[in-house]
Amino acid sequence: MRNVLVTHVKHYAGPGVVAALLRQGDCVLCHDASFRDAAARDSFRQSHPGVECLQGLDPQALVTELNVRALSVDAVVSNDVYPITPQPIGEIDPAILRNTFEAVFMFPVQLAQLLLPGMKARGAGSFVFITSARPLRPEQGFAVPTSIRAGTTTFALAMAREVASAGIQVNVVAPNYLYSEMYYPRARFIDDPDGREQIASIVPMGRLGTPEEIGDLVAFFASGRSSFVTGQVIYFTGGWP
Repeated sequence: MRNVLVTHVKHYAGPGVVAALLRQGDCVLCHDASFRDAAARDSFRQSHPGVECLQGLDPQALVTELNVRALSVDAVVSNDVYPITPQPIGEIDPAILRNTFEAVFMFPVQLAQLLLPGMKARGAGSFVFITSARPLRPEQGFAVPTSIRAGTTTFALAMAREVASAGIQVNVVAPNYLYSEMYYPRARFIDDPDGREQIASIVPMGRLGTPEEIGDLVAFFASGRSSFVTGQVIYFTGGWP
């Protein structure tokens, strides 16, 4: 059984990834901001048998907790999130810029720095960075998330080259138009006919991607079943742009 750490399990690709990893028999080590609350951890464990809920919120606290509990990590799914606030470049709020950078760039970078030594010592491991396909077609008002997500993708590609000789895989799954309540909520883009029509006019497949679809894709990369595949960016976009 492999231990797979997934960040922000309740958001973005998290729900689909956790379900897919459990189906393939992994032990899923779960991080989420809500897990500071014991009741939230208990509720998640009850609804997802086979997971381990971690209390740590930042990378250092997470790794300290893993060490205390003697939990090694075979694979990491860096599924990092921050709410998007559209802003023209001339009106970018420095606080939003800094917070987005901390959440979707610094968090996965620091986590990788802390977990790499253990993987190098074992000569094996997998990282999957969930970033974004937005850099394929930058849109007005979205310079902050687009540019920072692009930075995380580029970091992952650089990391892949650096750690390949240690037997560690690093790949990127870059979604756009994936159903999630943070970015493409059901009420607006699935239940509302106007929202469905808007998505159908943009996405060649005519719909949002599902949690199950991205979960199966990420679970494959986290499995280590094709360890020669590294340094790849897979765009999960239904044919967009």
